[in-house]
Amino acid sequence: MSARAVSEATFQAEVLDSEKPVLVDFWAEWCGPCRMVSPILDQIAAENADKLDIVKVNVDENPQLAAQFQITSIPALKVFKAGEVAKTIIGAKPKAALEADLAAFL
Repeated sequence: MSARAVSEATFQAEVLDSEKPVLVDFWAEWCGPCRMVSPILDQIAAENADKLDIVKVNVDENPQLAAQFQITSIPALKVFKAGEVAKTIIGAKPKAALEADLAAFL
């Protein structure tokens, strides 16, 4: 299972109303580090599907979400729990470092 795309239209239902923690990857097509971290997030999503949902928000296609969550650099990863931002991770990292950052949710 890989990270699925969400938009301004589906963000409330898919992220804020989710019973599980949700990691949101704010990214863009032109962003090299975003493309590097994407397969790592897909692996983490597949290995932890029962504990954590992982979704992607394209900041170029969803500028209001990017503004709402003050995304100033990408990739920006935000973990939402009970509709609130519980953790923010900025920049691409190797899988082990991401798993360490996400340990509380995995």
